[in-house]
Amino acid sequence: MAEHPELVAEMPAVARLSTPERLKHAQKRRAQQLKKWAQAEKEPQGSKVGAERKRRKRSDGNAKRVTFPASVQLLEAAARHDAEEVQHFLDSGISPDLCNEDGLTALHQCCIDDAGKVVPVLLDAGADVNARDSELWTPLHAAATCGHLHLVQLLIQRGADLLATNSDGNMPYDLCEDELTLDCLESAMAEQGITQEKIEEARGATEREMMAEIRQLVEAGADLDAPRGHGATLLHITAANGYAEAAELLLEHQASLSSRDEDGWQPLHAAACWGQVQMVELLVAHGADLNGKSVLDETPLDVCGDEEVRAKLLELKHKHEAVMRSHHRHKSLLQRRTSSAGSRGKVVRRVSVSERSSLYRREHEREAIVWQRAARRDSGDDDDDGQTDAELRRRAAAADPPAPSPPRNGSALCPHGPGTGATVHPVPDPAPRHHLPATLPDLKRHRAATKLQHLPGGDAATPVGRGDAGDAGGTGGTGGTGDGTGEPPLLKLTAPAEEPPAQKQRCCKVM
Repeated sequence: MAEHPELVAEMPAVARLSTPERLKHAQKRRAQQLKKWAQAEKEPQGSKVGAERKRRKRSDGNAKRVTFPASVQLLEAAARHDAEEVQHFLDSGISPDLCNEDGLTALHQCCIDDAGKVVPVLLDAGADVNARDSELWTPLHAAATCGHLHLVQLLIQRGADLLATNSDGNMPYDLCEDELTLDCLESAMAEQGITQEKIEEARGATEREMMAEIRQLVEAGADLDAPRGHGATLLHITAANGYAEAAELLLEHQASLSSRDEDGWQPLHAAACWGQVQMVELLVAHGADLNGKSVLDETPLDVCGDEEVRAKLLELKHKHEAVMRSHHRHKSLLQRRTSSAGSRGKVVRRVSVSERSSLYRREHEREAIVWQRAARRDSGDDDDDGQTDAELRRRAAAADPPAPSPPRNGSALCPHGPGTGATVHPVPDPAPRHHLPATLPDLKRHRAATKLQHLPGGDAATPVGRGDAGDAGGTGGTGGTGDGTGEPPLLKLTAPAEEPPAQKQRCCKVM
């Protein structure tokens, strides 16, 4: 049989072999081992004793002994239900509340394994009946979960806390599925006067204590993200335990959502792992990273084992991705608009104002021209005050002696009346087309001034001749009776008299 150093030396070579080759090699080594063992059995007993003595001599002074901590010895004895050995350890001064790395005491172990003989020994030695492990389980939680009725009764008699809550917020009766054991717990709670209000108050006691601690830290200006056990922060703890109010208080004071514990977990990892749906929604609403990765490249979705929480995480992830896509599209659109605006937008606005002003001016000019044409076609239309030209002439005739009827605009008047043989001199239009009034208010003012000239007692008593083009209120070119006795003609919608005509044209060429 090969020696141990030889076997260790050939391990790299064996690792490179294929599976069938490794199997053959193992069979070969096993055959050698059996052969060596058979030879050793044939040797006399004396040789064995001599060999043992030689081995002891070689190891003299270098002997090694394996020892275990007292906690391990006590737990091992309790797991074997060895009440005598447990009593021996306790008599030697070992504490009954020693625990392992998970906070599990010997009393926890005995309540799990139903070691009915060891539990009284531990309790008589002063073991803490309400000791808590790393997940805040008490021995009563363990006994109620396992349905060990007699242990539950014994623990209640020794003062076990019926309202003790574990890290999940569960009490012993919440975890009990055995009917008889549950009846025992509920009866004990009724005897102690425990009501539903007390139960709810006990459930929220831990969170209230944490909120009081958070307020003290805020008042002192301390760091809310200071790492605690295993590098976890207060937000990690609240997320894992589902303390929504405490988490809101932390987030209100800017607790970090990206802080990591020793495993690289963020608070959202803890909430997802422990199935806290409300905490998952709260953290994501405040901006927690759904794709944050731990040291092992695990996202919150990877560490989630609860189907409800997993479905919620997927829903939130899809919504977040949709919102981000919409945000990117809107952002890119704004960038394109900004880049294409520049100084061109200002030029467009200036041009728009100029075009509007020009448009208004052109509309006014067109409106004035329409009024002029309508007045020329029909001189008998109503004026602004509702009076026709005929009515105005009748009023003027009643005030003055009869005179020949005034001709239309641009015609010459004969001083002796018709049929006298006088030469008729056509009078040109007072102003060319480009000197006509530009707006409707100008036309109306000019029309009103013309009416005043024909009213009795007005300034129109003096006729306006062809040479009075520059007089105020005159028309400059309409003409009247040569001797001043004729009625001045009505001027309809003509240009103001202030501007003399650039050139004289016949009336037939005005329109």
